[in-house]
Amino acid sequence: ILALRREHPAELGRFQRFAVVGTIGAVVDFSVLNMGILLFGLEKWLANTVSFTVAVCSNFTWNRFWTYPESRSEPPWRQLGQFFLVNLVGYGINQAVFLSLDRRVFATWGAWGYNVSKAIAIGVVLFWNFGINRIWTYRAIR
Repeated sequence: ILALRREHPAELGRFQRFAVVGTIGAVVDFSVLNMGILLFGLEKWLANTVSFTVAVCSNFTWNRFWTYPESRSEPPWRQLGQFFLVNLVGYGINQAVFLSLDRRVFATWGAWGYNVSKAIAIGVVLFWNFGINRIWTYRAIR
């Protein structure tokens, strides 16, 4: 992090903004997940699919306008397509981690178990999403 700050200060700021956007996305993700399971009785895999999708939409909007404001000169539909594809892989990773931990590690923890599983899944996917989106979706930004 110190080398990044010294050699690429703008990139460190982007990562920090990306993390704030990710935190907002996580709040959205957890809220929709818990509403889906507790209020609407959805299966966990389906609630996770809905919550992840809503969070991705939030994250794309915030990233386009705040984390990477320079990206607004690019066509939004191309960027959204790239962001969606990256997050589709992220969804697969998220779903695998979330369901595996919920079933095998935290199965007896009730709501705490699936929320801890979700937190770990979000943490794993954060690095995938930042790295690949930075390399591909937002590559034109210097």
